[in-house]
Amino acid sequence: MSVALCLMLYGSVVATFGPPVLRRLTRRGAAPRLGVFAWLVAIGGALGAWALAAGMLIIEFATFWRHPADSLLASYAVLSMPIHLHGDVATGLGTLTLATLVAVAILAAIVVMVLNACRAMLRLRRHTHAHGQAVRMVGRRVPGVGAVVLDSPERQAYCAPGRPDTIVVTSAALDALTRDQLAAVLAHEHAHLTGRHAAVIGFLRGIAATLPGMRLVTDGVGEIGRLLEMCADDTAARSHGPEPLLGGLLAIVGASGPVPAGALGAAGTAVLARAERLVAPVGVVHRATNRTALVAVIAATVIGLLEIAVGVLFCSTMLG
Repeated sequence: MSVALCLMLYGSVVATFGPPVLRRLTRRGAAPRLGVFAWLVAIGGALGAWALAAGMLIIEFATFWRHPADSLLASYAVLSMPIHLHGDVATGLGTLTLATLVAVAILAAIVVMVLNACRAMLRLRRHTHAHGQAVRMVGRRVPGVGAVVLDSPERQAYCAPGRPDTIVVTSAALDALTRDQLAAVLAHEHAHLTGRHAAVIGFLRGIAATLPGMRLVTDGVGEIGRLLEMCADDTAARSHGPEPLLGGLLAIVGASGPVPAGALGAAGTAVLARAERLVAPVGVVHRATNRTALVAVIAATVIGLLEIAVGVLFCSTMLG
């Protein structure tokens, strides 16, 4: 079994078993920041393994023609036995052609995926920037309100990343919220902007659009979005308390329309789960157990890839 095949299998295992395991561990949001990191590590690990496998296929078969078979056999003895070592020239050429086609296809897909993700992120950035400019032109400033007030019958509060970042609250939401609730909701939106949550979601959505059949990414977009809302909730609750934040969410949930594309609304994602979390936070024991399990999953994902990478470096050193 070659190193490249090990990497492909590793990426496939992470992509297959990652979503159900991570969903179970992050369902209640006991450690939302660690949960976000675990999802990102899993996505990066699977995609990185496939990219490294493609590169290994090209390097392995390219160097074969310039190095003695004994050197290749020694370098791969720990991990693999390349199939072309004991074949004739025709077998080697056929294997090289097949491996090159597979490698090029994988690398091309990854390049396209990254470019699409970057374009999606930039497109959302331009959209929110333009929306923020428009809102600042038609909205108004109210003393004591750290946001642009937009006259509207819908109760909305959201942030639009741009230059500068803009937090928007409608006049209907302003009328429905108490002073403490408004401060908690605005702190929630400030947390989104400080953490650059919109950029993370935009980038992942671009990857998901390129790989619509990969559940690790498609499920990860929704789960990471939910966890980022919980991260913002925690930031707001620490400074203003959970009760004002919960009251603010309940005051605007269900009474507002969809927020603009690329913007993050306080009451736009998983409000029921977040409300339950604010009312009945998980206990210390459950939180510690959940953190330990997430750290174990992250460690297993990273160590698995590192072990194969060390083997790759060892082979490269022997070939050099």
